[in-house]
Formats: sequence, C-alpha cells, structure tokens
Amino acid sequence: TQSNLQALLLAREETKTQDLGRLRVFASEVSHFSVQKSAKLLGLGPDAVVVVPADHDKRMQTVALAHELERCAEAGLIPMAVVATAGTTDFGSIDPLPEIAGLCEQYGAWMHVDAAYGCGLLASLKYRHRIDGIERADSVTVDYHKSFFQPVSSSAVLVRDAATLRHATYHAEYLNPRRMVTERIPNQVDKSLQTTRRFDALKLWMTLRVMGADGIGALFDEVCDLAAEGWKLLAADPRFDVVVEPSLSTLVFRYVPAAVTDPAEIDRANLYARKALFASGDAVVAGTKVSGRHYLKFTLLNPETTTADITAVLDLIAGHAEQYLGESLDRAC
Repeated sequence: TQSNLQALLLAREETKTQDLGRLRVFASEVSHFSVQKSAKLLGLGPDAVVVVPADHDKRMQTVALAHELERCAEAGLIPMAVVATAGTTDFGSIDPLPEIAGLCEQYGAWMHVDAAYGCGLLASLKYRHRIDGIERADSVTVDYHKSFFQPVSSSAVLVRDAATLRHATYHAEYLNPRRMVTERIPNQVDKSLQTTRRFDALKLWMTLRVMGADGIGALFDEVCDLAAEGWKLLAADPRFDVVVEPSLSTLVFRYVPAAVTDPAEIDRANLYARKALFASGDAVVAGTKVSGRHYLKFTLLNPETTTADITAVLDLIAGHAEQYLGESLDRAC
C-alpha cells in the first residue's frame, strides 16, 4: 500500500498542476484496493480512479483503457497515471505492459506497475518475458516478502528517474542536512515516505549474497511450474471449476457438484469446505469472489509443495463439500 501511495504521489507532483479535481488514475477492475486508498489519501476526488474492465484472463483491456484515456482528454481532464498490475492478488494475472506503456507515452501519463506479487519474475530464469515492458514504467512496486521469499516486511518502490524522488524529500538539520547531498553521503531518508524504520533491506541483501538472483528466480520458477501442474489437475477434474490458467502461482477454483445446480447452494458447500478444512488443521485455503460467487484460492509460494499435496487438499475439499451437501439433503428430507 505504501509503495503504491509513494508512486502515485510522485505521479501527482510530476503533473505540475494544482487542480487536483482534474486528475485521473486508471486501473483495472481487479487491481489492488490500495490504488483507490492511495488516491483518497492524496486528496483526489471520489471519481479520480477510473476502473478499466478486465478480459477473460483478468488482464486490463487495453482497448477499453485507450477509450477511457481519450474520453478523459476530451473532457479536459488530466490522465495522471495508469496503474498496470504484474500479478493481481486474486488471479496472479499480468496486464499487457508493452501496450499500456505505449498508451501512457501517447497521453503523457505516468506508468506505474504494481508488481508487488509478480516481482519474482524479475529474477526468473524461465518466465521473465511475462513482464516484458516493465522496464518502460516510471515506477514499480515490489514486495520482496512475496515472490522473493523474504519475511514480512520487505518492499520498495523503484523509479526510472531518481530525480523524481525529490518530491518525497524534506530536509531536517538533525537528520539529513543539505550538506549530505553535496558531500554525496548515502541517505535512505530521502527515498521514502518513512523516517524511522527497521533495516528491512538487510533481509534481501543477505539472501542475494547467499543465493544470488538466479537462486531466487529458480525458486519462483518452481512455484510457477507447480501452479501450472495444479491448473492441469483442476482442469481435468470434473469436481472443480478453475477460473484462469495461472501466469504466476495462484489458482482460483471451486467445487462444482454435478447433481447441484443452485449457485447459492454451491457457494455454501465451498464455504463449508473451507471452514471445515481450517477447523481440521489439515490445511488452510484462501477464498475470494468471482462474479459474485464464492471461490477458493491457492497461492503457492513454498517450493517444497508438491502436486501430491495439491491433490490431497483437493480431495479433502471435495470430501467436506460432499459431506455438507449430504447433510443438507438429509435436512431437506
């Protein structure tokens, strides 16, 4: 959240306008909630964030983005920033970064990439091409405590032009006097909204020194490969409906019994299975909603997980859901 906030702060200041009511930020309908939150914290109006539809694969529709940017320009509004996502929270989907970069250049909008989840692809040995175009971004959010396998918290906002950090720089004589700049003394205070904070960079530094970027990338490739295998399992299993083929390591799915046609009853079966699984202590499965319906979610970030583990958990989910439906049928009788 803070990294996205800082990126939008830099974007706002780069627009060089005091008329905040005219500023617009564009993000897909499955982007992180922190985009809306950051706009509010920056004092932008309630209509500041323009929601762009996503396609079947949960990626921002660039045709729709182009339409919204054109509509914005015709209305005399200012396209402050486009927030592309490299790894949505629910689906791990990656927006079409090269096309978005081209539109940002055309309309003079700041391009921010929220790669909090997908930043592991930066070190990937197999899948780096999936975020081609990220190098054209003005700013990028990275959460190393996700796909770089670091403890919470370890995150950053990266900028293409270091000069833009001047918008977040304030001097105090006791802390970062101006002479530190002229004497070229390193000072991390000038690169963040925070002042006092923990030495979180040490975690990442130690990991890179011990494993190297290729070591981290290989681990992330393993969980992406595992998600691909998990998707094949789900797609071939008539008991389950899986939403999208994964670009990263997330699987969104739900149990769909052949004998039940009521979507609300299927929702209740999946909710029951999730709670029963948690109560049993056998596994923890996340949940989300897709088109108003309840779904389950695996976010696979442990390279030690196997396809056998996924199969076992799927069988447990189906067992709990079937138990609920059987009891529900008994009650109805």
